Amino acid sequence: MTVTFQRYDRVLEGLPLIDVAGLRRGDRFQVARIADELGQAAREIGFFRITGHGIDPALIEATYQAAARFFARPEDFKQRYYIGHSRNHRGYVPFSEKGDYADEINRNYEAFDLGLDLPSDDPDFLSGNLILGPNVWPDLTGFKGTVSRYYAEISSLGRLVCSALELHLGLPRGAITDHMSKPISQLRLLHYVRENEATDHKSINMGAHTDYECLTLLHTRNEGLQVMTQEDRWIDVPVDHSVYVVNIGDMLEAWSNGLLRSTPHRVLNRSRERFSMPYFVAANHDTEIRPFPQLVGRGQPERYQPFLAGAHLERMLIRDFPYLRERRRLSQAAGLISPDAPVHNPFEHRINRSPTS
Repeated sequence: MTVTFQRYDRVLEGLPLIDVAGLRRGDRFQVARIADELGQAAREIGFFRITGHGIDPALIEATYQAAARFFARPEDFKQRYYIGHSRNHRGYVPFSEKGDYADEINRNYEAFDLGLDLPSDDPDFLSGNLILGPNVWPDLTGFKGTVSRYYAEISSLGRLVCSALELHLGLPRGAITDHMSKPISQLRLLHYVRENEATDHKSINMGAHTDYECLTLLHTRNEGLQVMTQEDRWIDVPVDHSVYVVNIGDMLEAWSNGLLRSTPHRVLNRSRERFSMPYFVAANHDTEIRPFPQLVGRGQPERYQPFLAGAHLERMLIRDFPYLRERRRLSQAAGLISPDAPVHNPFEHRINRSPTS
């Protein structure tokens, strides 16, 4: 199945919009057709939009409202839940916790990070795993219940899309999703702020990057998100409250031996205030990510070295979060761990090729 793109001067004018309702209730022919539409879009640009996703708009709005109520609280309240106080990367990310992106000109956002909510006696958490364990929940009426329901709904949708991509790639059922029984998937509640009207509307609030996991499901209500096309040009992602924006991440690019594309994207300062809720669909912590054997051979060599899902995500989080870099530095100074080589993400190589606006 071929997805048609509208082009002008070789610049992609819009992202594919695909109805996925039939994945839940369609016959096998309809499911295969939708899977190929998703797969073709994932090959062409690595970004697409889905409708018919089945998540209640009222739940989406309630989750936005829960996030807004938290971010509106005084700083001393939010700092009670500072992510640096947690053992497993959960909680409040203040404006000062900046990532290491060279092109961020006016980076100004705060976040609240969550994941699979495991019990405090989970063996991985007790062993010191950096990204598995219980969530941090603020003392805010209705926050935990609303956000937990949303997490359950969006994680189910993520598995559904992954199942369709398995089918498109000709993989056995469960080739991807069987490795998501205890995933390192994360939900970020994001609050972007442009400090004043004089700020350059083309300045960058979140620098160009790829996503580190399998794929991302993003609901957003404000403009500002841009995607890099195959021609290395930045295009705007249209705002539509009824759809989810989906993009392929590093893990799925490697698993698919490069057939699916982990595409760079960034966020501009287009709005005085912007909320978004990306959910990052990931594999289990100890899953080895290497090209599926079905996608190697017949002139297609194995293009990616194997890596562990958890190790890749942890390396990128250490790059992006000062509190984790400081923890690492102290451990190295104490001789507990060896010094690191400079951290870079090989999936972001396209960012350095001077893309144009």
